[in-house]
Amino acid sequence: MEIYLQWLQNNLLSVVAVGFTIVLIYHYLIEKDTGAKLSKRYRNSIYEAQSKVFLNATQYLIKGDRDLAIKEFLSAVDINRETIETYFALGGLFRSNGEIEKAISIHRSLIARENISEAHRLRALTELAVDFDKGGFVDKAIETYKDVLRINRDQFQVIHALCRIYEDVGDWDSAYNYRIMLSKVGHESQSETISHILVQKAKSQFENGQIRKCEEDLEDAFRFAPSVSAKILKLRVLLSEGNVDEAKFYLLELLKEQPMYASFAFESLEEGFKGEDDVKEKYFQRLIMLTDYFLNLEDEDLVKSESVVLTKVRLFKAKNELDNAYKLLKTWMENNGHQSEVLKSEYIKILIDMNQNDEAVSQVKELLQNMHQTLTKHYCKECGYNSDDIFWRCPQCHEWETIQFRWKV
Repeated sequence: MEIYLQWLQNNLLSVVAVGFTIVLIYHYLIEKDTGAKLSKRYRNSIYEAQSKVFLNATQYLIKGDRDLAIKEFLSAVDINRETIETYFALGGLFRSNGEIEKAISIHRSLIARENISEAHRLRALTELAVDFDKGGFVDKAIETYKDVLRINRDQFQVIHALCRIYEDVGDWDSAYNYRIMLSKVGHESQSETISHILVQKAKSQFENGQIRKCEEDLEDAFRFAPSVSAKILKLRVLLSEGNVDEAKFYLLELLKEQPMYASFAFESLEEGFKGEDDVKEKYFQRLIMLTDYFLNLEDEDLVKSESVVLTKVRLFKAKNELDNAYKLLKTWMENNGHQSEVLKSEYIKILIDMNQNDEAVSQVKELLQNMHQTLTKHYCKECGYNSDDIFWRCPQCHEWETIQFRWKV
């Protein structure tokens, strides 16, 4: 599938050009058969003129020169102002060329026409919504997308666009409603995404001290899907309520299912929330208890995970327990043949802090032979977006729970 998408991306202009040519032939045949009140000679002359224009436009598109292609399509409009597809093609080119106002003007003029079909009018309205969306006119885009849905509610792309916009602006109630609508018209399950959306809503309430409302939305999130974000927020809620034993159970369950999220989970647990100082103090006291529980875990499956080991090492260092960090890393490196650059670099840092300089120099020489520096802590497995920040929804491709972890050297 990725190969086909890559091919389509590399040959997009050629595909568009072929599409325009097919549309031209189609409309010529339609006009020919509908008995338009034009002489055969005159219709043929229009067809020949338009053929030349479309051929030139196609060549410009293949070359990647959109400006000249637009000029050719404008010529096609002058020749025959009744060819609706020419206007759609021109509007699309203006939009892709960044000339949003011109695209808006074309699609508005199509909507205002009296002699076009309702199907064409709906298409023009949809294109106008896309114009507003691409131009950054968020409010107008939302209203226009909604106008499309008032006419036809089964527009998957329109509903998906509204989902994206509401998720971008953090309107989680609307995002939830439209994801539910999307699940009814599409073939893919939206349960995981809906769970994340409800978690985002619950997280806002948690940070504002509205624990009861947070728990209600979090319960709904688990009902749709037990996402990782839901489990981590559940841990935060349990700690705030003083349920340390239950928090230990959820932490162990999370680590066994997704050990790569170990560091991510503790980073999230350390995020604060609004409330009284004594509430915050109690929360972080309980977090220390949960951290100590994690550091003392001797589960065989967890010990095999590099992410779990690194998380323990960094938590030991944060507590200034260098001896424990050193013992853990040394034991792991002795028992495992494959060692990452990050593990070795952490080991070297500990050796330096413990004044074991000779061993540190020896490890540095070995490390530098195959050094590969990483740039960020996280990246998206779908589009490759890189960031040090935690993200459940990729800011670039807008997919949910695609974050991958890259330990920084």
